[in-house]
Amino acid sequence: MNKFTRIIAVLTVLLIGACTTVQTTQSGAVGVERKQRMLLSDKQVENMSAQMYAQTLQEADAKDVLNPNSAQTQRIRGIANRLIAQVGIFRPDAKNWKWEVNVLQNDAVNAYAMAGGKIMVYTGLIEKIKATDAELAAVIGHEIAHALREHTREQMSEAYATQIGLLGVAAAIGIATGDANNANTTLGLGSSVAAVALTLPHSRRAETEADQIGLELMARAGYDPNAAVSLWEKMSKAGGNKPPEFLSTHPADTTRIAEIKRLIPKVMSLYQASTKR
Repeated sequence: MNKFTRIIAVLTVLLIGACTTVQTTQSGAVGVERKQRMLLSDKQVENMSAQMYAQTLQEADAKDVLNPNSAQTQRIRGIANRLIAQVGIFRPDAKNWKWEVNVLQNDAVNAYAMAGGKIMVYTGLIEKIKATDAELAAVIGHEIAHALREHTREQMSEAYATQIGLLGVAAAIGIATGDANNANTTLGLGSSVAAVALTLPHSRRAETEADQIGLELMARAGYDPNAAVSLWEKMSKAGGNKPPEFLSTHPADTTRIAEIKRLIPKVMSLYQASTKR
């Protein structure tokens, strides 16, 4: 066995041994059933997320841009709490997460939910697109879905796996050719290829799953799922020029809207039942 083979074999064994295959959520009515491979533990990512979120809150508070409008904050928390009440459908354990919901004064049309249930909504999302409660529910439900599916943990695991693989190949080529520059070139090219062939498609897949789960969450919470369509139509108009879908971490707006329209009949009965409670 030559040095190249030994390096690849050792790295492969280490990588496979460290991976864990998990089903982070139940499938729900929308049918998200994909299993995920993780290199990092859920606690590792939750702890990192909690630290980052706490730091964000501290910095925002110091700049006086945290929850700048009490009525606005209560509105967002009211919508989020209705969605959070439904998370047990997909993850019973998520009902016991230490959920936090805050609003950041920022013109970006954005929101996020970190591992463990740390939610942030930017004022730009509320004000720039004049979002209705149901449209805000579509966004917040989408972000909650990312947290439920542990997409951050999955993408961090993929990044680690990719880096381990690239380091192995680069080291082997450097040894085989006796030239460290060849190893550096391989690592640089590999990173570029991995960004397109691995990272971006997986991000688009995560976005689609978040759309699917978020749609069911909002329907179960009593928000008309058709609002998800009007939301992304508004977002599309507000987005301006965007890269083609192939080089984007998000599905093209037309693709996203078409998929949401396809799923609405699956969750409409859930919405109708929720309005009768």
